[in-house]
Amino acid sequence: DTPIQISPVPSKPGGKNQPNELSRSARPDPQIPPHLMAASLWRAVMGTGAPPADATDGVEFWREPERGGWLDKQGEYIKTWRRRWFVLKQGKLFWFKDSTVTRASVPRGVIAVASCLTVKGAEDVLNRKFAFELSTPGETMYFVADSDKEKEDWINSIGRSIVQHSRSMTDDEIVDYDSGRPAAGGKS
Repeated sequence: DTPIQISPVPSKPGGKNQPNELSRSARPDPQIPPHLMAASLWRAVMGTGAPPADATDGVEFWREPERGGWLDKQGEYIKTWRRRWFVLKQGKLFWFKDSTVTRASVPRGVIAVASCLTVKGAEDVLNRKFAFELSTPGETMYFVADSDKEKEDWINSIGRSIVQHSRSMTDDEIVDYDSGRPAAGGKS
């Protein structure tokens, strides 16, 4: 396999630009419109679009959610705000384009709340009323609710879910940082 190089080859003095490696080894399918090819490439590179089927882990998100409602969510790569329908169920936070969620609905995204570190108000960070943030080790996501009560209800629901679905530490994993040994009550 020939590696694909996306940067163009510099032009020769007095000559035209040489075709880059991409244009020689990866010819686009003429049947696919360029705008669809670009969108597909974006999803492949950035990992956006519908989550993989196993991301739902068999959670029946369409049936009796722990919490559901509209929130504005800031985009991950393009920092625009989009209104999405959110469903919290069995340690997963799903979002959809509309509020009619059925078995056939495909989530626009999903977060396993067990991977979340914090959920807290973010009005001062975003300078927007009713804003809150959800942080994982790799990113912080921002949301805006329709009222202060909705914001607090979402923070409380997600917070409870984080506690319920996070793996508890065993006594052996709790370390007394002063001594570097297991804390009192832990086994050596």
